[in-house]
Amino acid sequence: MKFSVANPIYDSVFKFLMEDERIAKTVLSALLKKEVVSVEMRRHEHPNITRDNISMFRIDFAARVMQDDGSTRLVLIELQKTWLSTETLRFRRYLAAQYNAEENMLKESNSEAGPYAIPMIAIYLLGHRIGDIDKAVVYVNHKALDYDGKEIENGENDPFINSLTHDSIIVQIPLLHGKINNKLDRVLSVFDQSQRDDSNQHIVRLDINNYEGDSELMHLVHRLGLAAMNASVRQEMDDEDEFFSAIESRDTQLMQMNKRLSETTSQLNETTSQLNETTAQLKAVVEVMLQNGMSVETIANTINKSADDVKDLLKS
Repeated sequence: MKFSVANPIYDSVFKFLMEDERIAKTVLSALLKKEVVSVEMRRHEHPNITRDNISMFRIDFAARVMQDDGSTRLVLIELQKTWLSTETLRFRRYLAAQYNAEENMLKESNSEAGPYAIPMIAIYLLGHRIGDIDKAVVYVNHKALDYDGKEIENGENDPFINSLTHDSIIVQIPLLHGKINNKLDRVLSVFDQSQRDDSNQHIVRLDINNYEGDSELMHLVHRLGLAAMNASVRQEMDDEDEFFSAIESRDTQLMQMNKRLSETTSQLNETTSQLNETTAQLKAVVEVMLQNGMSVETIANTINKSADDVKDLLKS
C-alpha cells in the first residue's frame, strides 16, 4: 500500500523531521552504524529564501554514541544537506567555523596542550552526484598509521588526533533507487526521488510494507505524513520552489549571456587577427616603397595616411 508523505528533500520538511529527537536518533544511528543513545540539536541554519545564495541546510547535533566496549562517546555531528551542486569551499568554511568554535571544546579536558575538541563527524546529504562514484553512501574514515602503513593501536581515539581530523559520511540522493537491503536503506528510502508523486513534487509515495514491523521507521513515516498536513511546512516548500525557480532562471540567463559573450569575444579576436594581418601587409608595402627611394610624405599621400601614421606604422 502506498502512503503519501511530505518530501524530505525540502529543507523545511527535513527540519520538521529531524526536530523529533526519536527520529534524529533513528537516522543518525543508521548512518553511523552504531546506536545513538542520546542526541541534542544544537543549532540549525535554514536558508533565507530572499537571499541570492545556494540552499545549504545545516544542523549541529551533540550525540552520545554506544561504543563496542559498551561505553558511550560524545561526538559532534555536522549534518549538511544541499539540493544543488555547490563548491566544496562552502562546506570547508562551515567546518572551519566548527573547528574554531569554543563551544565545541571538551570543557573537562585538562592538558598542557589545551582543551581538546569534541570528535566530529560530517554528514553530507547531496541532491546531486559527485564525480564517478556510483555508491549511494560513502564512508570516509581517518586512521592513524605508522611509516610502514600499519594501523596504530588506539590512534583513532587519541584526543589530539580527533581534534584535528574527522570522519565523513556522504549520501548521494540521486543514487537511491529503491534498493532496500538493510536498516540504512530503509531509512534513506524516504529520500528516494524516484518515488516522488508525478503531479506534486512536494509528495513522495512510500510503500508502507517496507516499514511495517519497525516501530522507529513507522514513526518516521508518520512524522512525514504530519509534515504533509502542516500548513507552515507546505508554505515553506512553496517558498523553496519559488526560490529555486528564480535560481534556475538566473542561471539560464547567465548561461545565455556567457554564450553570447563567448561568441562576441571570438568575433572580436577574429577581427583583431584580420586587422593585425592587414597592418603587417601595409607595413611591408611601405618598407618596399622606402627601399625604392620614395619619401615618407609621398608614401603617406599614396596610401591616404598622414606622415605620422606612416612613421608609427614603421615603428610597430
